[in-house]
Amino acid sequence: MTDSPERTCILSRDIGPREGLVRLALSPDGDVAPDVRAKAPGRGAWIGVSRAELKTAVAKGKLKGALARAFKGAKISVPDDLAQRIEQQLERHALDRLGLEAKAGNLLIGAERIETAARSGQLHLLLHASDARPDGASKLAQAWRVGSDREGTDLKGLVLPVTRTTLSVALGRENVVHAGLTDAQAARRVREALTRWLHFIGPERAADPRADDAQGPSAPDITADPTAGSASTGL
Repeated sequence: MTDSPERTCILSRDIGPREGLVRLALSPDGDVAPDVRAKAPGRGAWIGVSRAELKTAVAKGKLKGALARAFKGAKISVPDDLAQRIEQQLERHALDRLGLEAKAGNLLIGAERIETAARSGQLHLLLHASDARPDGASKLAQAWRVGSDREGTDLKGLVLPVTRTTLSVALGRENVVHAGLTDAQAARRVREALTRWLHFIGPERAADPRADDAQGPSAPDITADPTAGSASTGL
C-alpha cells in the first residue's frame, strides 16, 4: 500500500491505510451505504473486516451499534444486503482500475504479448480470468519467473474471481483470458484495488465466486511487487 492517512475499523478496531478499508457513508435520512471510492460528502465510518464477518456483525446488531457510536447517536438504518453492495462496488472499482490502465497503455492482453514481456523482465503483475486454462496460466507464470530471475520460486499470476466474459466486458475487448501490467506504478494501483476486493470476499469466494460465505484465513497478500526483489508469497 502507499503512504496515506490511516483509519480505524469500527468493528475490529484495527488500524490501517484508508486504501485497505471501506468507507460507509451516512445519508441525511440515516441510510448507511458503501462509499468504496471515499468521495461521498458528509460523515463516514470505516470497516476492514471480511464479507462473512460483516454479515455476522449486521445480523447481531454489532455494526449498527458501532455506527451509532461513530455517528454519535444519529438515526441509522443498515440495509440487510450491505455486504453484497460492498462486494459489487469493490468488484466494479477493481475492474474500472484495470480499464483505466488499459486505456493508459499499461495493460497487456493476449498470451503471446504477455509471454514476450514476461521473458524480457517487463512484467510486474500477471492476472487470469477464473476460467483460464491451468496449462496456459502455468506457461505464463514460468515465463515470468524466467524473466524475473525467480526460477524455483512460487511466483505466479493471480486468478481473478470473474470469468473471461466479465473481464472482457470490463475492458471492452473480446475473449480476455490473461492480462499483464508492464508499469510498476500501474501494477501497484491495481494491486491495491484487488487486495481490498479479495480481502473482503474471502479466500473461498475468491477461488469460487459462487461459494457460500465462510470464515477463514485472509486472502493472499498481493501488495508487494515480486519483480522489485522481495520474496513472493502470493503471486
